[in-house]
Amino acid sequence: MNIEPEYQETLDYLYKFIDYSLVRNLRYSPEKFDLGRMYDFVNIIGNPERSYPILHVAGTKGKGSVAALCASALEAAGYQVGLYTSPHLTDFAERMRINGQPIPHQDLVAIVEDTKTKIESIPELTTFEITTALAFHYFRMQGVDAAVFEVGLGGRLDPTNVAIPTVSVITSISYDHTQILGETLAQIASEKAGIIKPSVPVVVAPQKDEAFTMIERAAEQEKAPLVRVGRDYLFSPLSHSLENQTLLVWSASEQALLDAYIESGGVQEWEPTRLTIPLLGYHQVENAATAYAALRTARDQGLQVSEEEIRRGFRTASWPGRFEIIQRHPPVIIDSAHNRDSALKLRLALDDYFPGHPVVMIFGASEDKDIHGMFSELLPRVSRVVATRSIHPRAVDPEKLVEMAHQFGCPAVVTESVEAALEEALRLAEKEAVVLVAGSIFVAAGIRDAWYERLQILGNRS
Repeated sequence: MNIEPEYQETLDYLYKFIDYSLVRNLRYSPEKFDLGRMYDFVNIIGNPERSYPILHVAGTKGKGSVAALCASALEAAGYQVGLYTSPHLTDFAERMRINGQPIPHQDLVAIVEDTKTKIESIPELTTFEITTALAFHYFRMQGVDAAVFEVGLGGRLDPTNVAIPTVSVITSISYDHTQILGETLAQIASEKAGIIKPSVPVVVAPQKDEAFTMIERAAEQEKAPLVRVGRDYLFSPLSHSLENQTLLVWSASEQALLDAYIESGGVQEWEPTRLTIPLLGYHQVENAATAYAALRTARDQGLQVSEEEIRRGFRTASWPGRFEIIQRHPPVIIDSAHNRDSALKLRLALDDYFPGHPVVMIFGASEDKDIHGMFSELLPRVSRVVATRSIHPRAVDPEKLVEMAHQFGCPAVVTESVEAALEEALRLAEKEAVVLVAGSIFVAAGIRDAWYERLQILGNRS
């Protein structure tokens, strides 16, 4: 039986509800982002979010990587692990995974069909609220032992925030969705810190002081133990290649042992935990240390995962579309950097892995993003921009991107589709320049799909 027509009908049904991710000029407010609807919905489906321990991950950047690393380590420990992330790269089903496998299309069709009456009994439910509740429900149906939930937007009013987790995690906070979450880091951090629950430990990645102050204040108010990466857990990069990178991580209580280890030239019996991850760029070292601290904290809460299981899980973790090198010669890199801070981290990764290489950048973005800020970080490193747009309704016109690139003195060309952008960038690269994709996860996903379709076509011709 071909389930695909029914699967598409199911997606059409889900998307007919309010989808604020598609709305321009949206303001973040309790009238629109009302957790009351979400509490009502999970209540009538039996509060599935209470059925298993949850690691709840918020932040501006890095939360998907941290979630993926945690889920992979828990899977390596023998758990059946649910992972909920958004948005998806290729297929909506990627948002709900168990041990890395997306929900089968027939299961999504069935679970939506079975809950339609309940969905329609709650007025003004949003697409994301429904999807989140269905993920809670699906994971319970499948008997997961633990789950990792990535926050969609903000934290305080995000639908995932109905869960009482085992551990809360807040990754790097920077400026993004400022028209929704606030114009200052303190305001944004306050929204992210809304996931902190009474007495539930919270693990915090390295933050700017302005952001950390708000998180620390929220933790104190909720009497939530606070674990700070860079203070309670420390880390250091060790080596990197185009395949992976290695870091050392240790707890503050192990600092004296670490000092002796360094002084001995690494021949002491004790040594810090050595982690190898396939995710590239220094920012992923920070994310790995944060995920490690989250897992160690979860262990203290009773979720058993050994050092070896963490190492094994991290080695096999997958999070595509983040400094993903899909071809070596010429290098083709897909990244979904979409704010100024992530653009800076992307430029630093370029300098680290491809120093001195010219760069042809395929770029598309949503109109509410800080394009000027991203260009300020990236264009000094770029020889030419290939402007494009995804099919997302908030995508900015490529012509406007060209005008902005010219203001930075960078040559740019317009393409009307991601497929055309890929072909133009490969032509301009002439087997010498790095082809880089940035600006939007939707453009990253489109180029990634176009790349593999292109390979299939070329393979069929040969």
